[in-house]
Amino acid sequence: MKINIGQTNKELGLLAGKAAAEVIRESIKSKGFANIIVATGTSQFETLNQLISETGIDWSRVTMFHLDEYIDLPDSHPASFRKYLRERFLEKLPPLKAAYLINGEGDVKEETKLLDKIISKHPIDLALVGIGENGHLAFNDPPADFDTEKPYLIVNLDEPCRRQQMGEGWFAALEEVPQQAISMSIRQIMQSAHIICSVPDQRKAVAVRDCLENEVSNLFPASILQLHPDCVFYLDKSSASLLASSEIQNLT
Repeated sequence: MKINIGQTNKELGLLAGKAAAEVIRESIKSKGFANIIVATGTSQFETLNQLISETGIDWSRVTMFHLDEYIDLPDSHPASFRKYLRERFLEKLPPLKAAYLINGEGDVKEETKLLDKIISKHPIDLALVGIGENGHLAFNDPPADFDTEKPYLIVNLDEPCRRQQMGEGWFAALEEVPQQAISMSIRQIMQSAHIICSVPDQRKAVAVRDCLENEVSNLFPASILQLHPDCVFYLDKSSASLLASSEIQNLT
C-alpha cells in the first residue's frame, strides 16, 4: 500500500491521472491493449481531467468498464453515471475499443449476467476507484460482501451512502436517491492488476482513516485495498488530515 498526498484536490488529480496514464501506456506497450475500470463521482473530477489530457495513449486499444449505476434511473438524469462517463470521459477522447456502461433500467438481473460474461473475458489492468463517506468501495456499502465471486451485484444502498449522493448535489432530496444499484463486487475490483484510489476532501477524512488504519473489515469496505499488491492512494491534505503521524511519515 502506497499513499501520496497532494496539497489540493487538483494536485491529487494531477498525480493520480499521470499515474493512471502510465499504467495504460505500459499495458498497451506490453500486451497491445489495456482493460480499465473508471470510477465516477465528484472525487474523480480532477483525476479524469488529467487522464484525458495525457498524450501517447492509443485509446482505440482501451476497453473500459465502470463501477456502478443506479437502478431505475434514466441516463438523462444528472446523477446517472452513464451520463457522467459519456460527458466527462468518453466524449472527450477518441473512440475506445469498447466501453461497457451499466444499464440500470430494464431487467437488471440479465444486465448483471451480461456484464459478468463480458468482464470475465477482460482481465483488468487498471481500476480507478474512490472511497465513500461510509467507507464503501463502488456501491458495496458496509457490511460489504467480501466473499462473492460474482463480478456484478444488485445491492441495497444504505442511508449514509444515499445522503452522500444528495450532499454532493446529484439529487435535491434524500427520497429522490434510488435505494438500489448495480455494483461491481469487491472481489472483481481486487482482481485488477493495478488500483489507483483518489480520495479528496475533508468529508472523506474519517473514511480514509478508518479504511487505511483499521484492520481489514467488511465494516470498512475499502479497507480491503490494504491487501492489494499494487494499490496507490492519492489523497489531499484535507482527506489525509486524520491519519496518524506515524502513517504520514511512511508515505511514498
